[in-house]
Amino acid sequence: VFNAKTAELLSHHQVEIQQKFPKEGWVEQDPKEILKSVHECVERTCEKLQQLNIDITNIKAIGVSNQRETTVVWDKTTGEPLYNAIVWLDLRTQSTVERLLKRIPGKNKAFFKFRTGLPLSTYFSAVKLRWLLDNVEEIKQAVDDGRAMFGTIDSWLIWSLTGGKNGGVHCTDVTNASRTMLFNIHSLEWDPELCQFFDIPMEILPKVRSSSEIYGLMVCFLKSGALTGVPISGCLGDQSAALVGQMCFQDGQAKNTYGTGCFLLCNTGQKSVFSEHGLLTTIAYKLGRDKPVCYALEGSVAIAGAVVRWLRDNLGIVKSSQEVEKLAAEVGTSYGCYFVPAFSGLYAPYWEPSARGIICGLTQFTNKNHIAFAALEAVCFQTREILDAINKDCGIPLNQLQVDGGMTNNKVLMQLQSDILCIPVVKPSMPETTALGAAMAAGAAEGVGIWSLNPGDLTAVTCERFEPQINPEESEFRYARWKKAVMKSMGWETSEAPSNGKPE
Repeated sequence: VFNAKTAELLSHHQVEIQQKFPKEGWVEQDPKEILKSVHECVERTCEKLQQLNIDITNIKAIGVSNQRETTVVWDKTTGEPLYNAIVWLDLRTQSTVERLLKRIPGKNKAFFKFRTGLPLSTYFSAVKLRWLLDNVEEIKQAVDDGRAMFGTIDSWLIWSLTGGKNGGVHCTDVTNASRTMLFNIHSLEWDPELCQFFDIPMEILPKVRSSSEIYGLMVCFLKSGALTGVPISGCLGDQSAALVGQMCFQDGQAKNTYGTGCFLLCNTGQKSVFSEHGLLTTIAYKLGRDKPVCYALEGSVAIAGAVVRWLRDNLGIVKSSQEVEKLAAEVGTSYGCYFVPAFSGLYAPYWEPSARGIICGLTQFTNKNHIAFAALEAVCFQTREILDAINKDCGIPLNQLQVDGGMTNNKVLMQLQSDILCIPVVKPSMPETTALGAAMAAGAAEGVGIWSLNPGDLTAVTCERFEPQINPEESEFRYARWKKAVMKSMGWETSEAPSNGKPE
């Protein structure tokens, strides 16, 4: 909860959601657990506000920000999900992608790029939805009976919070729609030809709205009942929300969010720029029904914070995420060890699903501290690759990078990032910019009007700056070695590999 005049954070609560990995490369979440976590966060945050003697009837609007691409299909008559949510970095759709590619002239991954801004990849919602329609009997049946609704997590939450099966609003915003691969980013409508190509029935799709307007009113679920009737009036995919929260409203301003993955977005204003270097063209925001749509170039890295989680949960070399920083700080170098965390293939700028994670340059001297350092360095190198691509596509090199997200609390990582980019890295003192962006969109909506988005009215944010501390030659040398390691990670998986000893 933020103060609409000062953007100050008043109260917050967070709950970690469980990821499920039913098979190798599969990543799922339980949509009901996600909804329950939202209920719990709202409940707890309101309790904290009351302890601060803030009247919760002062809450005037609610914004939603979500992981994009994650795909849910539910039954509108029962309100129940028909399968777990398939998470953005899930790889089960690789064979679906290969099958669809055969239907495209010259198997061109970029065939729909000028319409959608995206390459054909396991990443986007359309292929996940196609997989669900092909493989889940309950979903096929529900579509035939006209009971099925599709949405990304924002749609599932807004529908559930505005009444669910009793009149819930089935909508999404332009930023989330632009990540489905079914949406035309110029006409701002679902594209009948794309729906036909993926063979997806248009009646299951949500209505597309701007990122800042009243979608519906909150139906009470709080013990206190206080939020009943409060409008849900902001909706932005998490990366767009962070761009808004970082106030990147000018052409050429960029932010990088360090979460599970890493997402660098550069605002290109009202023109859509198409990348020659493996970046996506995506909708940055449309802050009101009558406001213009703004676009961004985006570089997506699948594995950032997830590499720290992997060191903790899979290798057990640390007990907490904070410990990785400590281990890395003790050595201050990877001692020539390089870690390419291509657990889900490589995203931007390579789009290489056959890549797999590797740790190379090991010697007898290498220990867990060096591996921890190499893991942090990998996040920085991946960001550098995207920044290089953005600089080439936009022609104006960035002179500083604005950063946010959970991993930015790691000072070793932030200093490393500045060293590897050779430009300053600037971090706002309040790292929850994604939530702030959703709050700004909600508060600025027509009919709410309690938050001004005029640059003059926006409060200047206090920041911490990290300046490069190593010489550029050293930085270039390490970056070149990293690129060599990336080449070694590619082409690892082939679709011909037999599974379970049986031929496919």
